[in-house]
Amino acid sequence: MGDPADRDMTGSQSVDRAAKLLSLVGRQLDGMSLSAVVEKSGLNKPTVRRLLLALIRAGLLEQDDRDRRYYIGEEAYVLGTLASTRHGLLRLATESLHRLAQKTSDSCFLSVRRGASSVCLHREEGSFPIRTHALQAGFVHPLGVGAGSLAMLAALPDEEVSSVLEQNAAVLEEQFPMLAPDELRRRVELTRAQGHAVNPGLILTNSWGVGVAIRYPDGGVAGAISIAAIDSRMQEPRQSELAALLRQEASRIESKLAEQFRDRGTRHIASIARPLKRRLSR
Repeated sequence: MGDPADRDMTGSQSVDRAAKLLSLVGRQLDGMSLSAVVEKSGLNKPTVRRLLLALIRAGLLEQDDRDRRYYIGEEAYVLGTLASTRHGLLRLATESLHRLAQKTSDSCFLSVRRGASSVCLHREEGSFPIRTHALQAGFVHPLGVGAGSLAMLAALPDEEVSSVLEQNAAVLEEQFPMLAPDELRRRVELTRAQGHAVNPGLILTNSWGVGVAIRYPDGGVAGAISIAAIDSRMQEPRQSELAALLRQEASRIESKLAEQFRDRGTRHIASIARPLKRRLSR
């Protein structure tokens, strides 16, 4: 009969699995060993090896000759660069991230939503010599974990917030017990009341963050920008000052989003919002 994981390797299932491996390896800046890919993917070793070789042939992954680890490939970089230039939210937010890093001297981030998770798209370093490394480009957290991630969760309708928390209940209990669903609901309400999200060192001790959501013209969540610093640089009144800077830059990014929507012609925004959201977030 063979292993079920080896069946249907010529159709959509193999494409789905290859895409899963590409995403899995691509998010690890220091690469992944074959055994790690097998463990994380849940697929058997022959299947993983076969899919990895196919991705290597396509240039989407590569294997280092020295450590034999797998890394994101040159073709993936080219495709990502092209997509970012044409549709990327990062392109619209880059100027704001530069400005925030220069004004605050702290690390600044752009994150987007991926279902019930948040993904950090970019980290802009500030000049302050002591930095926090709680968040890096490519990091994925359950939605609500981290300042930018919490800002996005709080910007969703109540029904969607409940759905996200239900989906993430198991991973929150296992990896972030200090942020159980009831606690995140409380923080969602606090974020809405104060107009910005705060992470008071809950993920890494002494690493604090402030975040603000970015919205599409129709009010949907496009992403979030945030600032992280050591706790001594995040106390009042500076915390409120950073939040004000974030709101100012979020407004600028939202204006660029609105302009991009208008530039796509005279079609009504509601008729193009959903597909464009998907493309802007890639």
